[in-house]
Amino acid sequence: MSLLIKNAKIINAQKAEDNLKDILIEKGQIARVGASIKAGSAKIIDAEGKWVMPGFVDLHVHLREPGREDKETIESGSRAAAKGGFTSIVCMPNTKPVIDNAMVVEGVIKEARRVGLVNVYPAGAITRGQKSQEMVDMYELKKAGCIALTDDGRAVDNSQIIKMAMQYAKMVDILLMEHCQDYLLTGGGVMNEGYNSTFLGLKPDPGVSETVIVARDIELAAYLGARIHLMHISLERSVELIRKAKEDGIKVTAEATPHHFTLTDDAVKSFDPNTKVNPPLRSEKDVEAVKRGIKEGIIDCIVTDHAPHNFEDKEVGFAEAPFGIIGLETALGLVITELVDKEVISAPQMVDRMAASPANIARLANKGLIEEGKDADVVIIDPEIEWEVKAEEFVSKSRNSPFIGKKLKGCVEVTICGGRISYQRK
Repeated sequence: MSLLIKNAKIINAQKAEDNLKDILIEKGQIARVGASIKAGSAKIIDAEGKWVMPGFVDLHVHLREPGREDKETIESGSRAAAKGGFTSIVCMPNTKPVIDNAMVVEGVIKEARRVGLVNVYPAGAITRGQKSQEMVDMYELKKAGCIALTDDGRAVDNSQIIKMAMQYAKMVDILLMEHCQDYLLTGGGVMNEGYNSTFLGLKPDPGVSETVIVARDIELAAYLGARIHLMHISLERSVELIRKAKEDGIKVTAEATPHHFTLTDDAVKSFDPNTKVNPPLRSEKDVEAVKRGIKEGIIDCIVTDHAPHNFEDKEVGFAEAPFGIIGLETALGLVITELVDKEVISAPQMVDRMAASPANIARLANKGLIEEGKDADVVIIDPEIEWEVKAEEFVSKSRNSPFIGKKLKGCVEVTICGGRISYQRK
């Protein structure tokens, strides 16, 4: 089916178009962009009063399949992604079994193709079983379909292994993404170290557990001339380390999540297990630093770190609950409400951080831009609509969100992936 989007206010990372245009989509690609396009049998979507943007790209998503399909599946996670405006997602390897060999990669890709709602790109592990002891066969994983490697859930704590991994990744030409937390330095902490951890009597995780990994990997990347992507940055000090690295020409990119620029560790006072994330919620000054980092491009992209957990796993004491929250369906609303409406970033900057930059980091050549010849991955947004986050309206299998009950602004009307409508708001 051909699609014709009429009256589109097109917003790319470079700029927002002044004049409304039409977008003709044929055979999975953007065939024409211009005024008053006519296409006989095409399905027409009227986008008047809406924003039309490239489909969002999320470099950091946990789909739980294989192994924990009770929490999320590739299908349910793809539905959540489409509802959130994401057309491309990178799924993390900390599944059961771990995505550390070609057979598991091929299984994930096969299922994602069967579902066919969004583009699902597997990230393989850096080490076998994510145990920081033995490197995977990077060439095998890339050939099987992995676009990145990470031991997300834990950093590679063996510095010699991560050094060799950077060397091999440079040769194989595959992206390394690092979980920025030294497991030993966290000391089993469950929230940010500070006044609130003392007041609440909860075991603290000191910020230095993040910054030592940030600093180590920046130094190794500089030494080797390699590139490294630093995951879920949450601290002012980390932002400054990355800023200096970029000024020095080191090949480092970084990401941040909506919960790390919207919530502080004050939220933990509720003892709600859905405020338990990894790395933990930080102080107000850290939240402001992360927002500055996003504004200035020190933090290249916004990701969700979508981490589904079922009710039974989360409905325990705070200290015993697993880390992580879902984020695919709330990310857009949080970005518009907390960043765009408050003029921290512009709409084109939002497109850059949520589509163009992550596509560039992952080297997805035809993603992140509305332009003739590019893949027809498009999201249509109503930036003015206000809505309330309700647990019963999530399409994810899990409901572990600290934002339930929060009123947000900005909602996805239509998501188009590969020229097909994968989500349309009722």
